[in-house]
Amino acid sequence: MNDLSSVPSPEQKPERQRKPDWIRVKAPTSKEYGETRQLMRDLKLNTVCEEAACPNIGECWTKKHATVMILGDTCTRACAFCNVKTGMPGRVDPLEPEHVAELAVKTGLEHIVITSVDRDDLPDGGANQFVKVIQALRAATPNTTIEILTPDFRGKMRRAVEAIVAAGPDVYNHNLETVPRLYPTIRPGARYYASLRLLEEVKAHNPLIFTKSGVMLGLGEERLEVHQVMDDMRCADIDFLTMGQYLRPTPKHAEVKEFVTPKAFDAYGAIARAKGFLQVASSPLTRSSYHAGKDFAEMRAAREAKLAKAGAGAAR
Repeated sequence: MNDLSSVPSPEQKPERQRKPDWIRVKAPTSKEYGETRQLMRDLKLNTVCEEAACPNIGECWTKKHATVMILGDTCTRACAFCNVKTGMPGRVDPLEPEHVAELAVKTGLEHIVITSVDRDDLPDGGANQFVKVIQALRAATPNTTIEILTPDFRGKMRRAVEAIVAAGPDVYNHNLETVPRLYPTIRPGARYYASLRLLEEVKAHNPLIFTKSGVMLGLGEERLEVHQVMDDMRCADIDFLTMGQYLRPTPKHAEVKEFVTPKAFDAYGAIARAKGFLQVASSPLTRSSYHAGKDFAEMRAAREAKLAKAGAGAAR
């Protein structure tokens, strides 16, 4: 009567990995966080902060810094690391550029970051919406510096980049995300060298626009592979490199192979600076848009110092 050998065992749920102390953050509770959240709802804007479950949302939203995600909340790709939902997106909101500009004015943003989902369903990949957002921001708040984080515009890259660069963002960001070897499993809808070419194309159209890219660590990459990505980025004349710890959004996503220590991030950062990047952000909680305004100011100052030094040397 007590023999339970034939009874099927209940399905076991995969255990969540325990995060090390250096990666834990407090849940957002501040009044300012709630105000930022409500403002996003009122303006019908999506943010990558929420959709991608960013661990820094509490800190950033308390300071009224948010990364706006245009072109809807549904992506046409299904990357193994990303928590943004996948499917067939809805129509493009014609009022979105106006709402983004209103957000910048109401919050008094000195620096704003605009990203988007992939829109492979659109003839231009969504490039024209980026252009309209930049134009709306320039008209409404001309002193706000603009950073964009675009997809790769697969099959439409050159025209998309040409149109967006002509609109005049201050920083053009496109993340490589990981090392080439891991692309088939981590970023199957993209191509590593196509992403590098996109950033080269930006510089070819306007060398004065700062370019930026980032990678996640902890996905199983080797140290020398990360160094090679840095070299590839410098060959593409990328100005700013971000490196952060990959965190698994759900048990269905790619697993964390390693929690990289703060000391290791510091070492990667030192190597990157030695390779000639104008700006480097390297820590477990670093994300593309984390402290973006402060980092932009430092990067601009670094370029000015570099040009001044070169000018002084030529004058001798």
